[in-house]
Amino acid sequence: MKTVIITGGNKGIGFDIVKSFLDANYNVIVGARSDNGFQDKLSKKVTFKKIDVKNQKDHFTLIDIAIKEFGGIDCFVNNAGFSAWKPIEEIDEDFIEDILSTNLKGTFWGCKAASSVMKEGASIINISSIAGKRGSANNSAYCSSKFGVNGLTQSLSKELGPRGIRVNALCPVLIKTEGLSEALLEKYSPAKLDPDKFISDFARDNAALKRLPTGKEVGDMAVFLASDNAGAITGQCINVDCGVFPQ
Repeated sequence: MKTVIITGGNKGIGFDIVKSFLDANYNVIVGARSDNGFQDKLSKKVTFKKIDVKNQKDHFTLIDIAIKEFGGIDCFVNNAGFSAWKPIEEIDEDFIEDILSTNLKGTFWGCKAASSVMKEGASIINISSIAGKRGSANNSAYCSSKFGVNGLTQSLSKELGPRGIRVNALCPVLIKTEGLSEALLEKYSPAKLDPDKFISDFARDNAALKRLPTGKEVGDMAVFLASDNAGAITGQCINVDCGVFPQ
């Protein structure tokens, strides 16, 4: 059996990624800030470790668990992150530090830890965003973090490619999760305090397929990128957006 580590796999998109890898018969290790009962919703057992992705050592702890319990690691999914809207004049040092340390630095540490032990054929998958390809108002901090993730992905694909390690990113558009709904209720979000209407209108007006992707579709794409069938794919930041931003 292959082994995958997934950060932030206890909720939201991360939880769907966990389920997809379990369905693909992987050993799954989840690192997150809290258990929050997510394991009770799964049909198979996962290994859970409480971590903070901002801390480099916590990523290496996950690697140690993978080696001790399963003999190594085949895939590392950097999923942990959060979104928040705020105009630049409202952004202080604590806010920018939190979002960059979680979304970008946390991904960087995950890549560093994973690449230190990965062998030929292994894969790193970074969960980025459409916001890593185009900016939007009141979203400069989040967009900066995700543009950084895409740059990191492309750079590491060149650096780790000679070792046979592939590095890709997935760039979902809005995925309806509890975390997104909470973020859309914030003062400066584009939802105007009505997340459900905003998401529905966004899909109607922007998506070629007139719908938005599901977390399962993101998870299944991650499983594909980790598989041998994606052996020629590296350095790509792949949109999962139902045609919102064709490229």
